[in-house]
Amino acid sequence: MMILYEQGKWLPSDPISKYIPEFAHLKVFKGVDAEGKMILVEPDHPPTMRELMTHTAGFTYGSMGNTMVDQAYRDAKVMQSQTLQEMIDKLAKIPLLYQPGKGWTYSCSMDIQGYIAEKLSGQKLPDFMHDHIFAPLGMKDTGFYVSAEKRSRFATNYKGTPDGGITPYAEGGGAPTDYATEPTMPSGGGGLVTTIEDYYRFASMLANGGELGGTRILAPATVKLMSSNHLPTSLLTGEFGIGLSMMRPGFGYGYDCAVIFDPSEANLTDGKGTYFWDGAAGTWFWVDPTNDVVFISMIQRMSSPDNHSLEYRGHTVVNQALVDPSK
Repeated sequence: MMILYEQGKWLPSDPISKYIPEFAHLKVFKGVDAEGKMILVEPDHPPTMRELMTHTAGFTYGSMGNTMVDQAYRDAKVMQSQTLQEMIDKLAKIPLLYQPGKGWTYSCSMDIQGYIAEKLSGQKLPDFMHDHIFAPLGMKDTGFYVSAEKRSRFATNYKGTPDGGITPYAEGGGAPTDYATEPTMPSGGGGLVTTIEDYYRFASMLANGGELGGTRILAPATVKLMSSNHLPTSLLTGEFGIGLSMMRPGFGYGYDCAVIFDPSEANLTDGKGTYFWDGAAGTWFWVDPTNDVVFISMIQRMSSPDNHSLEYRGHTVVNQALVDPSK
């Protein structure tokens, strides 16, 4: 999305409906009536690209909440759609969870961005990402599926069991379970396979201000824009978040990444300006520009209850090892 931003294809202030006309008439959920039906109202303003990029537009995922809107996502099988267009058509019929900009919910906004990326670039999402990110950075093992000649190197993804053990994780709905072929609905929010080496190259590019090995993907100013907090103070109250990533003073959200913009306010030991991405399977990275740290982790355990706490312990261990951190 930031590559397309640099190309002048979108602005943060643009309404999402500028690129997705199907969203021009989205309603907002405002409780239930005496008969238990949804009360719908007009949005205070059309949700913007900035709100889409920061999970504040009012979308949700359906799988992590228990509201009537989440149930509507599950009933429509939004994330099990066969194509991105089918996903958009379903979302256009479901109300926003709250007024745009008035809440924060981890959501399918990145999947929506994947659809927008296809429209703005004229390429399928896998092709755009390959041509503009993976190939230029030498990320030779990154994509939406694993080819036959690489299958022997493909790791198993696990989930926890009630007795504390683990078992192979099988995805539901229309998502591929073996990543043997390119998906018909490539997800902007998840679904890539990669290696630690490739992921390190990607994160190092960001840490280097958008450049790696003489290949520039983004301008330094664009990386700075992406990794700066864009949440208003009204949302930094501790009421919103996912796992241990709670939006609060000093801890906010940039464009598709969490941001520690004031470590002391957030009660964290990370360097100022640290930003990161939480992978659902314990596949995460963070960049600490103050202390020149790039960290990659892959534990291959899907949505484990201790994934987030393990990630934060990782931050602590690394920061303890910095005996003379930058000031």
